Amino acid sequence: MSKTPKLLVANRSEIACRIFQTAREMGIATVGIYAPGDEEARHLTYADEIVPVASYLDPDAVVAAAKKVGATLIHPGYGFLSERPVFARAVEKAGITFVGPTPETMEAMGGKIDAKEIAEKSGVPTLPWAKVKPGEDLKAIAKKIGFPMLLKAAAGGGGKGMRRVDRPEDVESAAESASAEAIAAFGDGTLFIERLVLEPRHIEVQVFGDGRGGGIHLYERECSLQRRHQKVWEEATAPNLSEETRQGLFTASMNLVKETKYRSAGTLEFLVDASGKFYFLEMNTRLQVEHPVTELVTGTDLVHAQLSLALDPKKFPLPTLGAPRGHAIEVRLYAEDPSQGFMPTPGKVERLRWPTGTGIRVESGIEEGQTVGTSFDSMLAKIVVWAPTREQAVARMRFALDETVVLGMGTNQSYLRALASDPEVIAGRMNTGYLGSAYASFAPVPSDADFALVAAARAKGLGKSHAVALAGGAGAPSYPSPWTSAGGTR
Repeated sequence: MSKTPKLLVANRSEIACRIFQTAREMGIATVGIYAPGDEEARHLTYADEIVPVASYLDPDAVVAAAKKVGATLIHPGYGFLSERPVFARAVEKAGITFVGPTPETMEAMGGKIDAKEIAEKSGVPTLPWAKVKPGEDLKAIAKKIGFPMLLKAAAGGGGKGMRRVDRPEDVESAAESASAEAIAAFGDGTLFIERLVLEPRHIEVQVFGDGRGGGIHLYERECSLQRRHQKVWEEATAPNLSEETRQGLFTASMNLVKETKYRSAGTLEFLVDASGKFYFLEMNTRLQVEHPVTELVTGTDLVHAQLSLALDPKKFPLPTLGAPRGHAIEVRLYAEDPSQGFMPTPGKVERLRWPTGTGIRVESGIEEGQTVGTSFDSMLAKIVVWAPTREQAVARMRFALDETVVLGMGTNQSYLRALASDPEVIAGRMNTGYLGSAYASFAPVPSDADFALVAAARAKGLGKSHAVALAGGAGAPSYPSPWTSAGGTR
């Protein structure tokens, strides 16, 4: 590349900060963007220069901003425009390097239906499925697929446009509802039917391709602890997974990388049933939220690899990979109240203390004094730990969560602490339905540290709502506290 590299990150918050870190280590100039209402965002303090955009979701505005500052590369992060082929194509048309796969690959693997067809062509196992076409007899198709089954939106994800159906008579109404939700969320109401695997594990494989048919896998991640199809707890590598299943997942993933001539970082997601059989679910053609756990067990900086490939694709050597080292776990800290249906809890960050120590990594999108609203995603940070063994990693996660202090708003910290102490989680016995059943009605249980922090916060004049925020509640505490208990020692 003839020009001095300058990287614009088409994203915000913790992922923008994380990408800026590696770019600065590589000597690459950085540009941050911000949309209205996000002027206080932490990532703006990390960039060498900043520029406003009308919206993080406006491809033309982001490309125009990049051209204005002379950016030579654009990294999309995850979410927003990261998996939009139209954005990648607009970036390339502007003469700017897109740090990610080609628009053609994004189109092929980004659509769940096309991706399943490519998977089948590559010999990768898929569940029985069928595309829903206008005018077709849905009941007849559903009977061929079998019950229980899922109606799923072909575009998007995150559980939107998805409905479980157990009886033929419910298929048509479920399809109408799912299609309407998919149109509202993604602008595309196309659906497909897929057999439902009861209590599966969600295992994904991190891959990296050179864009010429070569590539490597960077082992697997366990992502089964989910709430409403949103991941809560992720780890690498997956516990209690047979070597036969593991190697099968790797082979299937590399077949897809070769078939698509995949470029840059991507993730293949699979469902694994109780017998160890696995089925292709979808591909995420971008960096994943949970990429730090893979980095910690492989020693590979995935963002560094992405940028190196983008800067010099012809000479780029694929990362060398040894055996995975130790075990890593990540949890997502959100501004939400678990005791109130995970309702968002906006507010000002009055006090902030992240855990420190051996094997602890925090990727944060907030700092003290910042106001967290409801206009953007409510994730505050990713708390990540590494240890030589999984048992030590779980214990380290409990320590890290106990050491975390966020005052000024409610968080899901108490929920995460409960998971880190759950016997099933500690044993590595998990499936995608576990949180929905075991934690359907969650009420935080206070620790001694909670009461001490409430008292300390009160002494600093933060007030009741700020004081109880650490335990995961917004406003009035959802468990006994010094503010609700009777007695002269209150």
